[in-house]
Amino acid sequence: MQDVVLMKTDFQEAELLKRGKVRDIYVERDKLLIVATDRISAFDVILPEGIPGKGRALNRISEYWFAQTEDIIQNHLISTDVDAYPEVFHKYRPLLEGRSMLVRKTAPLAVECVVRGYVAGSGWREYQESCSICSIPLPKGLVESAKLDTPIFTPSTKARDGEHDENISFDEVVELIGQGLACKVREASIALYLKAKDIAGRKGIIIADTKFEFGIDVETGGLILIDEALTPDSSRFWPADEYSPGGSQPSFDKQFVRDYLITVGWDKNPPAPSLPKGVVEKSSEKYEEMLKHLLG
Repeated sequence: MQDVVLMKTDFQEAELLKRGKVRDIYVERDKLLIVATDRISAFDVILPEGIPGKGRALNRISEYWFAQTEDIIQNHLISTDVDAYPEVFHKYRPLLEGRSMLVRKTAPLAVECVVRGYVAGSGWREYQESCSICSIPLPKGLVESAKLDTPIFTPSTKARDGEHDENISFDEVVELIGQGLACKVREASIALYLKAKDIAGRKGIIIADTKFEFGIDVETGGLILIDEALTPDSSRFWPADEYSPGGSQPSFDKQFVRDYLITVGWDKNPPAPSLPKGVVEKSSEKYEEMLKHLLG
C-alpha cells in the first residue's frame, strides 16, 4: 500500500464539479476526470482519517470490472492513462497515476441500484421486521447471511452528502425515473451482478450484494454504467471458504470499519469519530487483500 494518504485534491487550473464521499470530480469540456482519494465513509458520513492505498485499490478494481462487464452494458470509462487526459492534468501525474480515470459526461439517474444475493445489512434488518426487502416478499425462516434462491433488485435513494440512503420499492423507482428506464436499470443491474458473482466465485469470493449507478450519456443519450463498479466500497465481499450462514461474515470490504463504529456507540450522524491506528491499518490490509484476490 502507498504511504501517502490523499484526502483531497485541489487542481486550480481545472473546474471542480463535485467533491463526493470518496471521489473528487473535475470537468473539462465534455469529459470528467474522477480522482479516487483515500477518504472513507460509513453510514454516508465521511470519516476523519483516510485509508492508505484505498483510492488506488478502488480505481484498479473498478477498471477491472468495467472491462469484464462491457458486454452487458457500456460504461463511462475512457482511459486511466494520464497521457490521454486533457493537458491541464498532466502536471499532476504523481497524484493521478493509479487512482484516476477519464470518463464520459453523463446525467446521473436519481437512484442507486442495489442487487442482493444474500440477506445482510439493512436487508437483514428489514427482513426481521417484515419478511421482505424493499417490499419484495421472501420466504420465512431465513437466517442472517442466508443465500437467496434468486438475486433481488432492491434500489435506494441517492442521498446528499451527510444524509442517509433509504431503501425504496420498484414502484418508487418508476416514479423517479419512469417505467422504461426503471426496467432497464433493473435488468442491467441483475445481469451485472450475476456475471460478477460467477467471476468472483471462481476466485473464492462471494459477492453478497452490490450497488450500481447509471447515467444518460450526454452525447449519445444512451444508458451507461457510471461511478464505481463492484468495489469494496459498493459491495459486500465474503471469503467463500469461511462462509457460514446464521450470523455476520468475515469480509474484504469496509464492513470492518462499520462494525468498529457500531461498537463505540456512534449515532451515525456527523461528525464521525476518529478511527484508531489499528482499525486504519486493518482496513488498508483488507482493500489490498481484495485487490490481490481479484487481480492476482
